[in-house]
Amino acid sequence: MTESVSTRPGDEMPAEDGAEARTGGLGALALGSIGVVYGDIGTSPLYALREAVVAASPSGELARAAVLGVLSLILWALIIVVTLKYVVVLLRADNNGEGGTLTLMALASRAVGRYSGNAAAVVALLGIAGAALFYGDALITPALSVLSAIEGINVATPTFHDFHDYVLPLTVLILVVLFAFQSRGTAKVAALFGPITSIWFVAIAIAGFLWIAADPGVLWALDPVYGVDFLVHHGIVALYTLGGVFLAVTGAEALYADLGHFGRVPIQVAWLGLVLPALAINYLGQGALVFAHPETITNPFFLLYPNWARVPMVVLATAATVIASQAVITGAYSMTSQAIQLGLLPRFEVRHTSAQHLGQIYMPRVNALLLVGVLLLVALFRSSSALASAYGIAVTGTMVVTGMMAFIVIWRMWRWSLVAAAALIAPFLIIDLTFLSANLLKVVEGGWVPLALASVVILVMYTWRRGTRLLFAKTRRLETPLDDLVRMLEKKPPQRVPGTAVFLTSDPKSAPTALLHSLKHYKVLHERNIILSVETTHTPRVEPAKRVRMEPVGATFMRITLRFGYMETPNIPRALAIARKLGLQFDIMSTSFFLSRRALRRAPRSEMPYWQDRLFITLARSANDATDYFQIPTDRVVEVGTQVSI
Repeated sequence: MTESVSTRPGDEMPAEDGAEARTGGLGALALGSIGVVYGDIGTSPLYALREAVVAASPSGELARAAVLGVLSLILWALIIVVTLKYVVVLLRADNNGEGGTLTLMALASRAVGRYSGNAAAVVALLGIAGAALFYGDALITPALSVLSAIEGINVATPTFHDFHDYVLPLTVLILVVLFAFQSRGTAKVAALFGPITSIWFVAIAIAGFLWIAADPGVLWALDPVYGVDFLVHHGIVALYTLGGVFLAVTGAEALYADLGHFGRVPIQVAWLGLVLPALAINYLGQGALVFAHPETITNPFFLLYPNWARVPMVVLATAATVIASQAVITGAYSMTSQAIQLGLLPRFEVRHTSAQHLGQIYMPRVNALLLVGVLLLVALFRSSSALASAYGIAVTGTMVVTGMMAFIVIWRMWRWSLVAAAALIAPFLIIDLTFLSANLLKVVEGGWVPLALASVVILVMYTWRRGTRLLFAKTRRLETPLDDLVRMLEKKPPQRVPGTAVFLTSDPKSAPTALLHSLKHYKVLHERNIILSVETTHTPRVEPAKRVRMEPVGATFMRITLRFGYMETPNIPRALAIARKLGLQFDIMSTSFFLSRRALRRAPRSEMPYWQDRLFITLARSANDATDYFQIPTDRVVEVGTQVSI
């Protein structure tokens, strides 16, 4: 038998190995990123300026200086928060080509792992909080985006002035159809995302440019002095206004989350070459329109266009918001899959919808929960203006968490000095915290929704993480050391039967429960026995050459560890085929897989409170079957039931 070369979680691998979705040249990747990465932030002009200007003008009178101040704040938020923080800095904080909140948590955990257990716990808590807030974004984005697009029909033409009663039913219909099609995968329609969203950006830029030409004075908003002056002289009103201004940068997290799909350079080219100019021109155009016609503040985006163009723009806006919603839904699938691999959630069913791209997945349970949540939000808030109040908190919270973990990575992993790392991140963190404070003013108006949702998700993740660790520690205390058992069996062997037995375990140093029960009840042992454990690394993917680690334990026992990245779906039979090339005698048709199915019950003296015990047991019962999750043929599996108190 040959033992493979093992690698630690921190070992590097080529970035291209972690980006199987990157196909095509720079132009194709940039076009693709426009559809997937920028769908959310690209639809912000539908509501951002309206909400910010209304907040800045509580009396209802739209002063030109106030509108210029709001425009200046929006433009400089796009420059500082999106361009500098995300496009310039965070896109470089990749984990073998991958990005996202949990990727940053993995990097930060690796960076502090050697220093302090408390520091690692803080990083884990930050990652859990960021992931939880992301789910709030995943719920609110489809509801807000589609609602704001459909509401445009009310101003499209006089024919549709009485359309208000149909906005909610049509929104619900579009959302139900969108979620129903998730099971079919996005491979075919994704090819249209880039071109449609590119047309959207061109269309919003043209309309904005025409109004700027009519009032070039609006370009004074490019001067940051107007934004600073507004903040200084408007007190609490300025803070409320920042809540609306922040809506212009929602979706910035997608730049980092989708890094592995397109790569840093294509995302940067798309932002600087098309997205940022189009957004800036459109916001300036909306400002020029409001200068000329203050009454258009009710819906300045659609009123930018002449009557004949409004219906086509409503259709294009609906398509753009559906694309934005699609991107955040698939992001929720990816986030959940990573959370499962990192031990933050129980196993959920994962279906692959593309034979070419492993990253394209569908999770039925997550899809159903998202649909229910989105429909509840639509029914509860009933308008985009009301829903906008709930939007900012989830995204600002995620940005604050991202900034904190980025500081750890830059300081510990990039080996910058503490002062240099703080000097780089502190300004971004101050801005993020200011936006968060502004959005917290909206808690009563609807901001409680993402906070409540995030609290539930944090509670679930924390309970699952704590419960699994306590369960592992307890079962390990009760189990027999594997080396001792093997020596005893080889000294006094039971009756042998042909074939190979694979015993799955989370602790490769202890005898699996399934092995002990098999010996107890069947009183036989297979000719070859494999003690198999699956390890999730801090890297997104593991090279096939580093997938398998093999170690002989006696003459008839082999300890094998299979290593998968946190963005991979474990496939045990395929990995064992790699082990066969390394010398393992393995034939799937003569192999039986033994799994332990544990029935949990609460111990009289549990280390967790009663409610947390009940939650953990419920989560454990809802977990997807290990046979399906590890993609083991069902006709080769033997399950052994055990009862464990926790």
